[in-house]
Amino acid sequence: MKLALSIGYAGAQMAVPVEHVQHADRLGYDSVWTGEAYGSDAMTPLAYLAGFTKQIRLATGIIQLAARTPANAAMQAATIDGMSNGRFICGIGVSGPQIVEGWYGQPWGNPSERIRDYVAIMKKIFAREAPVTHDGSEISLPYTGPGSSGLAKPLRPILHMRPDLPIWLGSFTPKNLRLAGEIADGLTGGFVPGELVRVRASIQQGFDKAGNGKSFRNFELFSGASVVITNDVKAALDSIKPQRALYIGGMGARTKNFHNERMIKRGYPEEAARVQELYLAGRKDEAAAAIPDEFIDEEAIVGPPERIREKFRAWADAGEKGLDGLTISAWQPEALELMADLAGTREFAPA
Repeated sequence: MKLALSIGYAGAQMAVPVEHVQHADRLGYDSVWTGEAYGSDAMTPLAYLAGFTKQIRLATGIIQLAARTPANAAMQAATIDGMSNGRFICGIGVSGPQIVEGWYGQPWGNPSERIRDYVAIMKKIFAREAPVTHDGSEISLPYTGPGSSGLAKPLRPILHMRPDLPIWLGSFTPKNLRLAGEIADGLTGGFVPGELVRVRASIQQGFDKAGNGKSFRNFELFSGASVVITNDVKAALDSIKPQRALYIGGMGARTKNFHNERMIKRGYPEEAARVQELYLAGRKDEAAAAIPDEFIDEEAIVGPPERIREKFRAWADAGEKGLDGLTISAWQPEALELMADLAGTREFAPA
C-alpha cells in the first residue's frame, strides 16, 4: 500500500512544514496533500515544496471548484507539474453551499454537473489538441452569457502540458463516487476499511457508464487516517475530536452538511444530530465531547506502537482488496517512520 502525508491547510499563521515533508519523501511516501477552506490556498504550498523535495508527488486534497475557473486550475496545475518534473496530482471538489456562495460568491447550482464540466475543460486544456471550447450545462467556453462583449476567442494553452496530468475527485457521496469512476483518474475520500466494498461498487458503476475500458487498473483510490503514537489512547482520540466536530457540526448548514450526513451513514444518526446541535449553538467543546470514542477509533490509528500495528491491519487488508493508498495526518517523526515500516515504503525512498 502507498502512503501519503496530509498537511492540510494553515491555521492562523502561514507555515509550510518543509522538513516534515522532506522526511516523508526520504521514507518513500508516495505523495503529500494540501487543502483549502477559507484561509490558505492548496496550490501555493505545493509550488514551494516542489523545490525542496525529490520524489514525492504533490497533490491538492482538495482545491475548491468555486475558487478558480477550470482554465486557471489547469494553468496552476500544469505550472506546478512542470516545476516538479511531472509530480502533480490535481484533486478537486465542490466544498459546500455555505462556502461556495458565502465565500466565493458563486452559485451552488448543480455540483455534480459543475464537476463534470470542470474536469472536461481541464482535460481539453492539458491535451492541447485544439482551441478549447465546451458547451456544458454549468460551465461553457467561450462565455456568451449576460455581460458578454461578444468578442470571446477560444484559445489553446501556450505551455505544453502533460496530457495525462491526473485529476482526482475528493468526495465520499455515492453520486460523486460514480462520477469519479466515470471522469476522473483517482479518488481521495474519508471512508473506513469496512466501507471499501461499497465505495468500489459505486466507482465501478462509473467505469461501466464511461464505457471506455476504464477500470481499477488505471484508477487510484486513497482514504485517510490520523496517526498518533501515545500510551494514552483516550487522550489521542479526544485530541482529534475538535476538528471532527468543526466539520460534522459547523462545516455546512443545518440542512446541508455532507460531513454530518457522512456520520449518519456510518451508523451514528443520534450522535450526528447532537454534535450539530451543540456546535451551532456555540458549545464547541460539548460538541467535540459528544462524538463517541469508537467513531474516531474507526477512522484513526492511535496508541502505542503495538496497538498501531494491530489497527493498521484493517487498512492493510483493505489494500489487499483494492485500496491503493492511505493518506495519514501525523506530525510526529516517529509516526511517519513507524507507518513507513508497516506499509513497507522505505524501499521506494529516493537515493
